[in-house]
Amino acid sequence: MRVTTPTYRSDPASSHTLSEAASKELLASHGVSIAPERVVEDATAAVAAADEIGYPVVAKLCGDSIAHKTERGLVRLGLADPRAVVAAVEELLAAATPEDGSVQVLVAAMVRGNRELIAGLHHDPVFGMTVMLGIGGVLAEAIRDVVFRLVPIDESDASEMIDDLRTSDLLGEFRGEPAVDRDALVKVLMGLSRAALADTRIVSADLNPLIISDGVPVAVDALVELAGGAS
Repeated sequence: MRVTTPTYRSDPASSHTLSEAASKELLASHGVSIAPERVVEDATAAVAAADEIGYPVVAKLCGDSIAHKTERGLVRLGLADPRAVVAAVEELLAAATPEDGSVQVLVAAMVRGNRELIAGLHHDPVFGMTVMLGIGGVLAEAIRDVVFRLVPIDESDASEMIDDLRTSDLLGEFRGEPAVDRDALVKVLMGLSRAALADTRIVSADLNPLIISDGVPVAVDALVELAGGAS
């Protein structure tokens, strides 16, 4: 781990999370690759978004107070036509509770791949902000293969993080899929580091999962936590 000057953040106890859409927008502005998506208010707009993105699509209920969508059944996958999109959006909006506050629906491209990574930003109370990379998916808890570097990182640091994964062989050619695009993965890690430097309100950020699609890592879910109360 490279030594750098610690960057201390505000007390996480007073933090708040951004919606998935806002989290992705923040990280994408620093170079993190995000699947094509649109935020919509109703089923009609959702169909228009799906037509533009291309089927199949994913629909998710989205809001600043919604962090655990899968556990609540607020995700609809593999929507292959307008009828499926309409039904999914109506179900999602009906599932919103008063505690969720203002909600919208996120319509995104359906990204497929046999490999998943996780990446993010995590604040160490002693050393400061770190960039994290690990193996994701169903084997994540069993393998526990995760590496960290202190912010800021450079391209050499990002490349070393990839090499330091114990299961880095999984990033080679796999089940007929090409090897992971290392340059693209380096850009994701560099983007996270840039985000942490540019916005010192960031307490944490999670890209989970980063799906490897045709060799390219694409963030299909994101959650950013900022210091301070919600505005």
